[in-house]
Amino acid sequence: MLLIKHGRVLDPASNTESALDVLLDGERISKVGENLSAPGAEILDASGLFVAPGFIDLHCHLREPGGELSETIETGTKSAARGGFTAVCCMPNTHPVNDRASVTRGIVERAAATASVRVWPIGAASIGSKGEALAEIAAMKDAGIVAVSDDGKPIATARLMRQVMEYCDGLGLPVIDHCEDASLFAGGAMREGATSIRLGVPGIPSQTESICVGRDVEVASITRARLHIAHMSTRASLAYVRAAKKRGLRVTCEVTPHHFTLTDADVIYDTRFKMNPPLASRSDRDALVEGLADGSVDAIATDHAPHHPASKDVEFDRAPFGIVGFETALALGLDLVHSGALPLMRLVELFTTGPARVLGMERKIASGEPADLTIFSTEHQWIFRASDSPSKSRNSPFDGRTLRGAAMATIVAGKIAFRR
Repeated sequence: MLLIKHGRVLDPASNTESALDVLLDGERISKVGENLSAPGAEILDASGLFVAPGFIDLHCHLREPGGELSETIETGTKSAARGGFTAVCCMPNTHPVNDRASVTRGIVERAAATASVRVWPIGAASIGSKGEALAEIAAMKDAGIVAVSDDGKPIATARLMRQVMEYCDGLGLPVIDHCEDASLFAGGAMREGATSIRLGVPGIPSQTESICVGRDVEVASITRARLHIAHMSTRASLAYVRAAKKRGLRVTCEVTPHHFTLTDADVIYDTRFKMNPPLASRSDRDALVEGLADGSVDAIATDHAPHHPASKDVEFDRAPFGIVGFETALALGLDLVHSGALPLMRLVELFTTGPARVLGMERKIASGEPADLTIFSTEHQWIFRASDSPSKSRNSPFDGRTLRGAAMATIVAGKIAFRR
């Protein structure tokens, strides 16, 4: 047994913010209340800290199988635990692509053997993520996937998207789309604008994303299926999502910490600032923050995308897209709290009950619930040094940045996966 004492429970599901103790017995929460005692239990003193349901990351890349030079399930989940995440959803753009049950089972088995946190695979929507024919979605669901996506590229056509949505609706799976119009995107390396011109870097118009979001929303109006927009980065995309929600469509979306923190004006000729979607304008960034605050955005997701240092140590145009993000996500979110842009309870919702709802799950701190908890400080000051991370990759624009707030303990299935 593990008894968490003297912490302040923040539970968005019940709108609870109170000084309470939490007793864990095995993999479940046993009791929540004041002044709890449990003879023989290990005591975790959470004085001055907040106790939240376990954080869920809807969008990450663990690179295994096939990309172990950049990351493994073991190293990636160690990094996730340091960031306070108790569960991570890994995208299918591995080698081989997670487009069949045998690959899914391999990921699940590898996670059971080496992962520090729960690993929930996302299966490919199409065979090989090539956009031509449906993948083995039903078989993958039986093997353990929680959603489908061709992440790294959009689901290729409106026709295929309709087929995927209709098929997944019957299976109770959300469809997650990486939205971009390939014809507008081709050859670009950062957001089109004054900075791309100054740096001489080929630009990607913001409409590359929003055109595809609009297409997906219209297909969702036909199917009435669950659609989730990945790593949304523009004001126009948010407008499509807001309109879809007003129409009663089951459309959700996520925003990454780098997109609500940085803008294209922050980009320098350094490949740690190269990600997809690219960093957007200040107007887009401000719109995302508004969406996080008013409930239009459903979740914060990291899009943790590790790359071996050698692959990033090339010219900007030639480098792969992506940055690591597990360990800085909470602190960057807390910057919005410290500035007054978000209430703390809303931030916790974006890391917990929000992503859980996207997956059709529930997360709360109550008797009988899974013993997955994130204990964090809003004030702990520290410097993120990528070289200290258990991740195999170092590609973060926040390397060396002083941060305020951090996960202090991550508990998964009643066991301490990380303690600062």
